[in-house]
Amino acid sequence: MTSPPRRSSPGLLAAAPHRLMFFIGATNLLLAMAWWAAWLAAARWPVLAMPQSSLPAGWVHAFVMQYQMLPSFFFGFLLTTFPKWMGLPEVERWRYVPVGLGLFGGQIATLLGALGWEAGMLVGTVFTAGGWLAGLWILGSLLWRDESANWHARSCFAALALGLVGIAAWGAFVLGGSPIWVFASIKIGSFGLLLPVYLTVAHRMFPFFASRIVPGYQPWRPLWILAALWPLCLGHLLLELLHLYVWLWLVDLPLLGLTATLLWRWWPRGDKPGILAVLFLALAWLPLAFALYSAQSWAYAMTGVYWLGRGPAHALFIGFFGSVLVAMVTRVTQGHSGRPLVMPAAAWFAFVAIQLVAAMRVAAEIAPDTMAWQAFAALGWLLAFAPWVVRLGRIYLSPRADGKPG
Repeated sequence: MTSPPRRSSPGLLAAAPHRLMFFIGATNLLLAMAWWAAWLAAARWPVLAMPQSSLPAGWVHAFVMQYQMLPSFFFGFLLTTFPKWMGLPEVERWRYVPVGLGLFGGQIATLLGALGWEAGMLVGTVFTAGGWLAGLWILGSLLWRDESANWHARSCFAALALGLVGIAAWGAFVLGGSPIWVFASIKIGSFGLLLPVYLTVAHRMFPFFASRIVPGYQPWRPLWILAALWPLCLGHLLLELLHLYVWLWLVDLPLLGLTATLLWRWWPRGDKPGILAVLFLALAWLPLAFALYSAQSWAYAMTGVYWLGRGPAHALFIGFFGSVLVAMVTRVTQGHSGRPLVMPAAAWFAFVAIQLVAAMRVAAEIAPDTMAWQAFAALGWLLAFAPWVVRLGRIYLSPRADGKPG
């Protein structure tokens, strides 16, 4: 057996699923938002004109963020934890590398398509679907061998399977189908894929993390939470697909109550390290997001005006998804690289800055000169994440600090 390299090396990226997939996700994070920030700036200030795609840029932005950037982190985490959850052997390198290549190649091709390469959208969809199928095949084979009836794994797998449906819907549009396929893809990505995965992982991991650090903490994670989560998420998805926005409050109010309950029951009382506190501070965005969704549904029913626009969605996407991304990826990276479980300065900067970016993006919907504020928020995202991504990249390209493999 050869000893692991002692110096930084690109070859180390394939040493573990989280190394490869988190590195790809971090790279995708900056590339995706750099293009979007440039597009928003060009749309607001025409002097900054740039090449354009034949597809509306907002649709491309939604697809890239929901099906290429964030899922890179999903697969990195789940390909690492599924075997641990089920007591099975780790996934072999030759099986997970295609997942990363598919998602990374898919985003690169999609962004090139957004910049005018005519075939880019189709190539990007094919690569993304290929990487996704490879990931589902691995996770599905583990689930098939599982004898523990792990409902967290089943829930995550179901969400990823729905994500494949969303990719297929996007592909149907790229191949000439109706724009309704794009609409379906975007909505499936939000409430069929992202929210179920995030909440399932939170249900499994947040109380566990707290119980390992806070003396006397009693984990509370009854399975009825997952049983309630799925019909509520699918109910929101169905109402949006049918454009029944006046009735969204019927599911969003229960989601507000459910997520507020989780925040209250999970919050560790007393002293806690920053790397734990950020998980629950991020979770606080969820009841806020569903309060905004509910208020918007009521206002729309009474006035016929969609007052908050995409504000509630960005409280969910940037506030919750973005904050948890920083908190979870930092924790996993610190632990799996043999480093202390603390929030380094770059992670603190990213976490605090993303709170401001989320608030700015939500407020942009009702601010004068909305496009300018959206561009500023996108630029703020880049500034928030850049130091954090650079630090992560250096870790993934380096051996573990404790000298262990992986």
